[in-house]
Amino acid sequence: MEIYLVRHTETICEKGICYGQSDVDIALPFDEIFERIISELPSEAFIFSSPLKRCVILAKHIQKNIKTISYQEDERLKEMNFGDWELKSWNEIPQEELNPWMEDFVNIKVSNGESFVELHERVGDFLSETISKINQPIVIVAHAGIIRSILCHQSLLPLKDAFNNKVDFGQVIKIDF
Repeated sequence: MEIYLVRHTETICEKGICYGQSDVDIALPFDEIFERIISELPSEAFIFSSPLKRCVILAKHIQKNIKTISYQEDERLKEMNFGDWELKSWNEIPQEELNPWMEDFVNIKVSNGESFVELHERVGDFLSETISKINQPIVIVAHAGIIRSILCHQSLLPLKDAFNNKVDFGQVIKIDF
């Protein structure tokens, strides 16, 4: 089955800000980028989106421009929960918190947030409960962490190597799942 993984476009956040599950807006202008994304998608698909507005804005645009079999927002497609680090500059996160996480982001849980393995488990739940029942093209509008997790599920890549998968803003990655 064809799955099109679509990362949201750039946000209004300054570079270097940790914004995981914070509901930040996307940067203007985005029309040309949206049109390029549409050109890389099938003409008909099921659409799933993170409920965060940086994904919903794009997903709704896709919904208007291709034949949509079904549209659904799913909490399990939210970016990693960075807890106490949300909307802080990476430079202002205390080193005694950041360093252990940087050494083992897979298993170390962010204070009042989650670990990458927890994100990976919820993505796995989404895939097994939702995707397995569909045999037509699927578009998933989500975040870099979610897309990396899906790619790890698909390729059996160890989570510690998830960042080997580069995922740019507005990128479309087509996989057969």
